[in-house]
Amino acid sequence: MTERIFGRTASSDSIGRAVIGFLAALSLSLSATGPVTNARAVEFVFVGPRATGMGGAGVAVTTDALATYWNPAGLAMTQTLDVRAQGSGLAIDRKGFGDAIRDLEDFSPGAPGSAARARDIAARLNQPGSTLSIAGSAGLYLKGHLGRHAFGINVSDVATGGGYISQPIDPITLRGRMALRGLEARQLAFSYGYAFSDKTFAVGITAKVIQGASYSGFVDLQGGNGVTISNRFGKPTISTTYGIDLGALYKPASWIRVGIVAKDINSPTFDDAGGGEIKLDPQVRGGVALNPWSTLTLTADIDLTANKTLLPNVNSRILSLGAEQTFLTEFLSLRIGTFKNLEDANTPFIPTAGLGLRFFFLRADAAGGYDFREQGALVSASLSATF
Repeated sequence: MTERIFGRTASSDSIGRAVIGFLAALSLSLSATGPVTNARAVEFVFVGPRATGMGGAGVAVTTDALATYWNPAGLAMTQTLDVRAQGSGLAIDRKGFGDAIRDLEDFSPGAPGSAARARDIAARLNQPGSTLSIAGSAGLYLKGHLGRHAFGINVSDVATGGGYISQPIDPITLRGRMALRGLEARQLAFSYGYAFSDKTFAVGITAKVIQGASYSGFVDLQGGNGVTISNRFGKPTISTTYGIDLGALYKPASWIRVGIVAKDINSPTFDDAGGGEIKLDPQVRGGVALNPWSTLTLTADIDLTANKTLLPNVNSRILSLGAEQTFLTEFLSLRIGTFKNLEDANTPFIPTAGLGLRFFFLRADAAGGYDFREQGALVSASLSATF
């Protein structure tokens, strides 16, 4: 696979590498050098524009087909047939990593003040925590029901990764190396949910067959040269395993719901492209949703576990807050939200927003967010039919 960062050139010979390549170009770059044994990876990814628009909160509010990802217990809370396709992407640029790489590309040794500029670029790239994270998802999701029994299926791909400086940039020669890592979890998931006591309480389980595609590589950096992902990115290392998610929802009154989900409780393990293994630690997330009146939803999620990522010393534990107001029997839905990584005190709350349009059984939703300080961004969109 060969790809030029910042939209210069790109080619791909497989769907999997295209997914990773797109996310890499969007963010800047992706992969890693050297073996990482027993690395634990894959933070909780925002899936679907409704949750994305509400800051990434979905555990207590998702009752459509996307509940196969967010919380399988939510499937049993409504008796609907739901089919939807969605795609989402997130890029987080920490401590100006992307700007520093662009300055490295544009560096001119003969320009006035070049020595001081070289030292500044090296210091920015070499500072602890200067990294780029990406996450993306796409898939087809289906939900059905039979009385209090609900069923869900999804065929989806969740990709995560990032880039970081593995060999420090020399402040004189402006040479160094960027490590790149990526992991796709290509999933075929089957979910079951059951509601008790007139939908006061529901439980759910998701069983997933997961094909892991692990990517590993590096990029040699030099001031004044373009940053390129070369064919040393290589073919993905493929391995297959299974995962199990468990979820529960409690609705003690019509205006409140409390949910919890535990994902990958069996700790699925994949072969690492750089040698060793990539192990997905269990993730636990809780959520609450309030309805002060029937058309307004206030919701919050929080990761109860700190989720390690493919990047060294970067953990993810997200607090999400959001609200949704619907109009004209959900013909129009407006959403706002915010989220913050509680494991990184330097990151701000990132605002999000979204909207949905419904026409009879068809609906279209879109959402996005932007980190105005670190230049992180996320987008999400879906098309669905609900009967």
